[in-house]
Amino acid sequence: MVSRSYSNLLDLATGAADQAPAPAALGALRRRLPRVVTNSGLIDDSPASPSPAPRPRTIVVANQLPIRSHRPASPEEPWTFDWDEDSLLRHLHHTSPPSMEFIYIGCLRDDIPQADQDAVAQALLDTHNCVPAFLPPDIAERYYHGFCKQHLWPLFHYMLPLSPDLGGRFDRSLWQAYVSANKIFADKVLEVINPDDDFVWVHDYHLMVLPTFLRKRFNRIKLGFFLHSPFPSSEIYKTLPVREELLRALLNSDLIGFHTFDYARHFLSCCGRMLGLSYESKRGHICLEYYGRTVSIKILPVGVHMEQLKTVLGLPETEAKVAELMEKYMGKGRVVMLGVDDMDIFKGISLKLLAMEELLRQHPEWRGKLVLVQVANPARGRGKDVAEVQAETYGMVRRINEVYGEPGYEPVVLIDEPLQFYERVAYYVIAEVCLVTAVRDGMNLIPYEYIVSRQGNETLDRMLRQGKPEEKKSMLVVSEFIGCSPSLSGAVRVNPWNIEAVADAMESALVLPESEKRLRHDKHFRYVSTHDVGYWANSFLQDLERTCKDHDKRRCWGIGFGLRFRVVSLDLSFKKLSLESILMAYRRAKTRAVLMDYDGTLMPQAINKSPSAESVRILNSLCRDKNNEVYLCSGYDRRTLHEWFPCENLGIAAEHGYFLRSKRDAEWQTCIAAADCSWKQIAEPVMCLYRETTDGSTIEDRETILVWNYEDADPDFGSCQAKELVDHLESVLANEPVSVKTTSHSVEVKPQGVSKGLVARRMLASMQERGQCPDFVLCIGDDKSDEDMFQLIATAACGESLASKAEVFACTVGRKPSKAKYYLDDAAEVVRLMQGLSYVSEELALANHRDEDDDSSLDVWE
Repeated sequence: MVSRSYSNLLDLATGAADQAPAPAALGALRRRLPRVVTNSGLIDDSPASPSPAPRPRTIVVANQLPIRSHRPASPEEPWTFDWDEDSLLRHLHHTSPPSMEFIYIGCLRDDIPQADQDAVAQALLDTHNCVPAFLPPDIAERYYHGFCKQHLWPLFHYMLPLSPDLGGRFDRSLWQAYVSANKIFADKVLEVINPDDDFVWVHDYHLMVLPTFLRKRFNRIKLGFFLHSPFPSSEIYKTLPVREELLRALLNSDLIGFHTFDYARHFLSCCGRMLGLSYESKRGHICLEYYGRTVSIKILPVGVHMEQLKTVLGLPETEAKVAELMEKYMGKGRVVMLGVDDMDIFKGISLKLLAMEELLRQHPEWRGKLVLVQVANPARGRGKDVAEVQAETYGMVRRINEVYGEPGYEPVVLIDEPLQFYERVAYYVIAEVCLVTAVRDGMNLIPYEYIVSRQGNETLDRMLRQGKPEEKKSMLVVSEFIGCSPSLSGAVRVNPWNIEAVADAMESALVLPESEKRLRHDKHFRYVSTHDVGYWANSFLQDLERTCKDHDKRRCWGIGFGLRFRVVSLDLSFKKLSLESILMAYRRAKTRAVLMDYDGTLMPQAINKSPSAESVRILNSLCRDKNNEVYLCSGYDRRTLHEWFPCENLGIAAEHGYFLRSKRDAEWQTCIAAADCSWKQIAEPVMCLYRETTDGSTIEDRETILVWNYEDADPDFGSCQAKELVDHLESVLANEPVSVKTTSHSVEVKPQGVSKGLVARRMLASMQERGQCPDFVLCIGDDKSDEDMFQLIATAACGESLASKAEVFACTVGRKPSKAKYYLDDAAEVVRLMQGLSYVSEELALANHRDEDDDSSLDVWE
């Protein structure tokens, strides 16, 4: 048996040494850590000679490689490959800084025999920096044509599987194949990645669960994801049986990109409704907090490759094709309107043809003059839907040409065979109007290509008889349901389902004054030329670098199983409260101060807000300990808290600290001067208005506080209404001595100066007056109102109100940004902690009782 020594300690630590060794070329791609062993057991991090900084590297992962493969003529000959210059992924290399290196991972379009796969992989790696992912045929079929094209693609384009003929029912085996394929892609990434330096950029809906596999292997991986398709509204998306798995997988990315704000808004809405996550804007960047990790949202439409288009415009074959088309159409006095679409159900080709038919019916003057050239690219999917679209398209073209055509004139020219890129550009050049009527499309770069092509060059200008740059013009009629529509403000936007309106838009685009056409073209060209694919890629990668820059400054660990795996990321100084440590500190202490919130802390958020018998027992036990000063601070009114907690020595702060008492039989005091609550007459009618217009919301009227609660309302609408309510209340209460605060699912109005921090100050000051400076302080809370307590406790630790060696524990409930240094996961952990403290108090009391008995027995003997 051949033995193998471990030459790489990193492989041994990660378990990679037990796997099959990667090919030599892959090993070369994975840069090694610059460490050398100097003495036995010591590793020196500084190399003997200075080494240059590693070259930035991005691993681009997509369903298909930007490669064209050529099958050998005979089995003895090797496969050959060249770049697919039309691929968006290939454009990344041309438009990025020279210092950036790209590695591509994806599938090839051709099926490679298994016997050739090793040789093909080696050749692609050596010559093109590409790593092919070879999927088993059964998985490839069910992954791509199954789950991707039968479930995700229709659903993301707003097509619900209402019947077996419309998308089909959810098939669990297709989902399993999708996950298996993503796992294969993940394995390929792991073969080449250097997790400390490399960035990983995953593209499109084919690989939505890939981030989970990568994050599970490397918790601090620098990972971005860009979705090139639409993201549907929550009402559509939530019909997907694996909706949470896909959302959680995407949230394992550091940066998630979308073409438009609508797509991003739908994604954020799904995260809020299905996972309970909220988002915020931080200095212009939209962010989600997911288990302590910041997931950024990027909104930026992709652009075209300007240099490629300029090169193609200057090709002799392009000029020859333009001359041919000019003679064919313009030489006969024709005006060309162009459509370029894939032959699928969402591109709206039939709607475009109906609009053309309506235009010719309403405007006879265009008959014999206007020609719609429709380029129909082959559909990327297959099935009954594609066949139906093809049959409908051919039938409509035939009907229109029969009704409105004449000898030598066909109003609709259908090109249903693939065109070379230069041929398509030639059609752009001679088209007076470009028409895009897709009913749903992620981005669609056809309008951008058309604008750049109409800008042309000097040779084409002479052919088109355009003497000056300012004479260049273009007109666009675009569907409002495509991703590029928001960025083309000069286009005529249409609802493709409204046939008459589309026909009117087509006619208005044709007859618009020439000066107006030139102004719109100039505006569009300035945008397209400055927001090209290079701008898009560099902006995304810069944001990814910004999002990941603090990875090394945080502690990370994974939790959850399967596709519910996620990484908890916390600040290095933010730790989970150790039950063992705090119990030891509690046992050592002579004077203790315990200050805690109630709802969400001692009691989980629930419909029934009253405390459990166990919670009351715990508080009683803690309050019986003469060394303890225990305060419960809550937003509830004093009558409710008095009824809920019949604890003799429990201090209670009601309504966030406005009312205060140190014991059950003590008189209630106010922490500030008696408040005038006449402001309620102003605030309550405003809250009533929002309660009536927000279904599920309620109003709680306490002695000094008014609360508008939308916990049971629609989360999106409730949050929106809360923002409006805050603005409204701040406006009408501007001259009143109150503050308007937002908490989780509520808006509160309370007297100014009232805070839980003030309660903590009063508590510590009272103990100091009695000569009891605590040497143990525990402060626990769960929301924003508790942050004042944490801040004051942290400040007091440096003052005279605590013992010189006091041990302070400020603890928040839940892993989230906080001024507290410790956290517990939920209210159940808080209850377990308090149980532990009460057991220690009971144990110490019992021990003291035994000591007293022993002392009394000794007195009797003496």
